[in-house]
Amino acid sequence: MDNLDEEWVTEHANQVSRMLPGGLLVLGVFIITTLELANDFQNALRRLVFAVEKSMNKKKLWSFTEEEVSERVTLHICSSTKKIFCRTYDIRDPKSSARPADWKYQNGLSTSWLSLECTVHINIHIPLSTTAVSYALEKNTKNGLTRWAKQIENGVFLINGQVKDEDCDLLQGQKKSSRGNPQVTYQSFDVRVLTQLLLSSDHRSTATVQICSGSVNLKGAVKCRAYIHNSKPKVKDAVQAIKRDILNTVADRCEILFEDLLLNEIPEKKDSEKELHILPHRVFVPISGSTVMLCDYKFGDEAAEEIRDHFIEMLDQMIQIEDLEIAEEINTACMSSSMDSEASLDFTDDEQAKQPLKTTIVLKIQQNIGVITAFAVAVLAAGISFHYFSD
Repeated sequence: MDNLDEEWVTEHANQVSRMLPGGLLVLGVFIITTLELANDFQNALRRLVFAVEKSMNKKKLWSFTEEEVSERVTLHICSSTKKIFCRTYDIRDPKSSARPADWKYQNGLSTSWLSLECTVHINIHIPLSTTAVSYALEKNTKNGLTRWAKQIENGVFLINGQVKDEDCDLLQGQKKSSRGNPQVTYQSFDVRVLTQLLLSSDHRSTATVQICSGSVNLKGAVKCRAYIHNSKPKVKDAVQAIKRDILNTVADRCEILFEDLLLNEIPEKKDSEKELHILPHRVFVPISGSTVMLCDYKFGDEAAEEIRDHFIEMLDQMIQIEDLEIAEEINTACMSSSMDSEASLDFTDDEQAKQPLKTTIVLKIQQNIGVITAFAVAVLAAGISFHYFSD
């Protein structure tokens, strides 16, 4: 138990979470030991599953709904018999105790998913107030993204050019099979996002003029993709999945850029000089035996081999370089910042957003604990290999 590194596990979960498009999420943790050590690790696994959830929620621009399943999973796998012991914890209850659960594999689950795709054009202006000079550029940017996220949350989503009632079946009107279910193989839906230009009359806001030390602009086009299971999918579930992918991919790209700047120790420019940084672009990666594609991010000077190595490191999954799908041209999204003093007209909601916490970068590689990757609607066990304990 002394070898369990909570910091590494949470960072590994955050890295894996970036590789999941909308509709997929990290569901829990697993460990592989002898049967005799099972009870010794239960408290450690419980601590890890709550730490992982807390760490990932800090980075999200969205929140789970009350209707969503709040249970997360811990697995103990016997190294000799390969028997799996599954327990769940309610993450909404910090005092939650373990509940035994069955872990089952289902045939055909990996191919039973519908995809939703859209291109979102962003143009986000984030003023850097002189009263918040103690905040890092990263933190100010995240605060600005939180305000932008509200626009996406309140947007209108067109699916194949139509506005549909959220409680309608996504596959409504399609032919049904002899079993009464719609006949679906692989199907993709085109999604467009319309955001409001004007605030509605029932939305209260306060306009304030503030002196700024500079500003950050995020501008470009980003490709978004989400997946939803084809078992009686609702429109609201599809919209929720693509919304979260939009918010995740923009936030993740900014975070990756800040990490790159920190790791490479790129010096800040002098006052009044503008900085232009190209955000990493998205690469989708097919997984053998599944219609679902995972994703990763790369800068223009990074080789495709680095994507391959990252998948092996994070998921123990071998991919073919020729199968990589470059979602965007290299220069489609960028961040520019300037430190000129300027006055800014800023609209602030009555309900102030919580300040996101600063990201801690951890660069430790171990192979003694894993992360379970799962879909939001149903657990997906196939496609992810286990990292075994080294002797």
